[in-house]
Amino acid sequence: MPSPNRALRLLLIGLLASLLQACNTDLYTNLSERDANAMVAVLLRGGIPAERKTQDNGQLKVVVDEERFAEAMTLLDNAGLPQQSFSNMGEVFKGNGLVSSPVQERAQMIYALSEELSHSVSQIDGIVAARVHVVLPDNDLLKRVISPSSASVLVRYDPGTDINTLIPQIKTLVANGISGLSYDGVSVTAIKAAVAISQNPAQPRLARFMGLWLLEDNLAQARIMFGGLLLIALGALGVLARQQWARRQSQALYVLKEGE
Repeated sequence: MPSPNRALRLLLIGLLASLLQACNTDLYTNLSERDANAMVAVLLRGGIPAERKTQDNGQLKVVVDEERFAEAMTLLDNAGLPQQSFSNMGEVFKGNGLVSSPVQERAQMIYALSEELSHSVSQIDGIVAARVHVVLPDNDLLKRVISPSSASVLVRYDPGTDINTLIPQIKTLVANGISGLSYDGVSVTAIKAAVAISQNPAQPRLARFMGLWLLEDNLAQARIMFGGLLLIALGALGVLARQQWARRQSQALYVLKEGE
C-alpha cells in the first residue's frame, strides 16, 4: 500500500492536472500569423477567451473553450475570418501540361483574373470579403460588332464603412485590371456584414487561473473553490493516513502479544 506522503503527492498531481486541463478545442488550424492574430483579436473583443498555438509544422492554430465553439464560429464568420484564400496566376497555370487547348487556357485565364482581382478588392479597408466574376467575350476579329468585357463584384463590408465612397474605387480597380473593360462595365453588389468588425466594445477583463481563462469578477470565487477542493483532498488523505496508522498500531500490538 502506498505511503501517505506518496498518496498525497499523487492526489495533488491529479487535482492540479484536472484543473490545468481546460476543455479547449481547435477552432482553426494551419493558419498564418496574420490570420491567427486577427482571429484572436476579434474573439477577445467579443468576450470569448482564445489562444493561438504553434503546430508541429510551424503554422498556427486558434483554440477556444469547447462550450463557446459555436459562438466563436459565428463571430468569426460575421467578421469574414479567416480571410479568403485566392489562387494567383502561377498557381493556376502550374498544373498545365506541355500542350493545352485554347479553351482550357482561356478558362484558366478568366479564373486567374477573378482570383487576383478578388484578392485585391478584399484588401481594401472596410471590405470583409469579396468575389469578382469576370466575363471576357470570345470576339471574332472578323465581326464588326465586338461585345465588351464586363465584371460583377460582390462585396461584404463592415457596417461602420461608408460603402458609397468605396464603390468608385472598386470599379476603377477592377476596370484597370482587365484589358478592354470600361468603368461602366463593372457592377458592384454590396452587402452589409451582420456585425461591425471595427467596433471596439467594452472588453471584459479576463484573467488566467490554473490554465483557465476567467472573468476577473469570478477569479476570487475560483480561488475559493480551489482552496475548498484542496482542503477536502487533504482531509481525505488525513483520514486515510490515520486509518493506516491505526492499522499498523494494531498489527504491532498483535506481534507484541504473539511474542509474549
